[in-house]
Amino acid sequence: MKIVSVFNNVLGPVMRGPSSSHTAASYHIGKLARDILGVTPKKVRISFDNGGSYGKVYAEQGADKAFVAGLMDWDLLDDAFHDALSLAAKSGAEISFGNGDFPGADHPNWVAIELEADDGRKTRVIAKSIGGGSVLVTSIDGHGVSLRGDAWVTLLRPRPGAPEIERAARPQYGDVSVSTKNGETLVIVQNAAKPADERLDALRRDGYTATVVRPVFFPIAGEPLFRSAAELADYATSRNISVGEAALAYECALLGLSREDAMREMRRRYNVMKSACERAIAGKLAMPMQLLHPTAQKIMESGRKGTLPFFGLHTRAAIRAMAVMHANGAMDVVCAAPTGGSAGALPGTVITLEEELDLSEEKVCMALWAAGAIGIILDTRATFAAEVAGCQVEIGAGGAMASAACVEASGGTVAQTLDAAAIAFQNTMGSVCDPIQGIVEIPCHTRNASAAAGAFVNADLIIGGYENDIPLDETVDAVFEVGKMLPSELRCTSLGGLSICPSALAMKRLR
Repeated sequence: MKIVSVFNNVLGPVMRGPSSSHTAASYHIGKLARDILGVTPKKVRISFDNGGSYGKVYAEQGADKAFVAGLMDWDLLDDAFHDALSLAAKSGAEISFGNGDFPGADHPNWVAIELEADDGRKTRVIAKSIGGGSVLVTSIDGHGVSLRGDAWVTLLRPRPGAPEIERAARPQYGDVSVSTKNGETLVIVQNAAKPADERLDALRRDGYTATVVRPVFFPIAGEPLFRSAAELADYATSRNISVGEAALAYECALLGLSREDAMREMRRRYNVMKSACERAIAGKLAMPMQLLHPTAQKIMESGRKGTLPFFGLHTRAAIRAMAVMHANGAMDVVCAAPTGGSAGALPGTVITLEEELDLSEEKVCMALWAAGAIGIILDTRATFAAEVAGCQVEIGAGGAMASAACVEASGGTVAQTLDAAAIAFQNTMGSVCDPIQGIVEIPCHTRNASAAAGAFVNADLIIGGYENDIPLDETVDAVFEVGKMLPSELRCTSLGGLSICPSALAMKRLR
C-alpha cells in the first residue's frame, strides 16, 4: 500500500506550473532516470503511449521542458527551465519525444525512457506519473521495481565471481529486493538514509557495480499513524487534539521530523503560495499565460472601488485563488495543493483567512495541516490524478481541503472538519477534466475560484448544524469509483467536455 506524506504528496511539491502530473512529475521521473543511468545522458528517447494523456498534452503542459531539466540534473525552479530544450541541445544532449502503441502501458501517464551515456552505458526506464507530482518507476532494463522517489536507492549488479546476493545485501543495508531476468541480476536496496561511502566501497570490492539514486522527495522514515478518516478521527479525539494537530503528528512520525522542522517547512510552503498570489495580484507575472489574460488584479480593484455587487469574503478568496492559478498558468513557482491544476483553491482560502480574519501564523499552519489530513485520506484511498478520476480528485480535492481548513481555523470539532470536507466532495462528484487545448487554464481558473468561495459555505453549513450522513471515507470511495467510470475523453485528454466546443478550439494562443 502506498504511503502518503503531506509534504511529498499533498501540499507539495513546490513546483513550476502548470501541471503537477505533467510538469513536476515529469521532472521527478527525468531526475530519477538520470540517476539510474548513473551520469547525465547524451542521448535520450522518451516515448508515450497513444492511448494515454501524456502524449496528447506534454508540450502544452511543459512536460518536455520538465523531463529535460530532470535528465540534465537542473533545478526545476531555475528560470533556465523555460529554455531547457535549447540549453540541453547546446550542451550536446540529443533528446527526442514520440508516441507509439505500447501494449504494456497500464496508466494514462505512462512513459518509457531510453538513455545512453557518453561511455556507451545504456538503460531503459519505465515510469508513471500517478498524480500530484508523485511518480512510480516500475521497470529498469526489464526488471520489475517499485521506486517512488521517497528513499535512497542503491542499484547493485554483480560481476562474475561476486559473492551471493544474501551476503552482499545484508538486512542492515535496508529494504532489499532481487530481480533476475535473462540471466542478469539486479539488487535494489531502499533506505531512508543516504548509503555510507564505506558501505558502497565494500560492495564494489565484493564485485558489484553500485549506482545510487537520490530521493526527489523527503525519505519515508516511519509508518503512517492513520490511513482513513475513521482512524484519523479516533487518533485525534482520543488525544483531544484537532485534525491539524493530528496531521502534524502524522508527518513528524512518517518523515522523522521534529515539530519545529515540520512547522518551518509548512511556513515555507505557505510563503510560496502567498508569494504567487501577491505577484499575480500586483500584475508581476514572469510571462503570459497561454490562453487567458490575467484578470485577478482587475477584479480585486473593481471590488475595492465598490463597483462589484457582491464583493464579500467569498469573492475575495475566489480572486486570490484565481491569482495563484495565473501564476501557475504562467509557469511561475507555486505549491501544488494537491496538484498544479488545483493550486489555487486552498491558498486563496487560507490567505483570506489570514489577512481578513487576522489569523496567527500558528493557526494558518494548523489550517494547512488540517487540509493536508484530507489529502492524506484521498490519496491513500484513491488518487490525485485527473487522468484517472477526473477533476473531482484535483480541484474537488482542493475545495474539500479548503473546507477543512476553514473549520480548523474557526475552532470546529474533528467531526465537523471531516464532514465539511465530505460535503465538498459530494458537491463536486463526477466533475470532468476537460482543459481547453490541453492547457491548465480554462476551466481550471474559475473552478478553483468557486472551490475557494464554496469552502466558507461548507464550513458554515456544517458548523451551523447540517447533518452529513455519508462519512468522508465512503464519500472518497464513491468519488474514486465514479471517476473510474468516466470515459477517457473526460479525463485530461482534451477530447470531450468544454475542450471540444467550437469556441474552445478556435481560441488563439497568447504564447
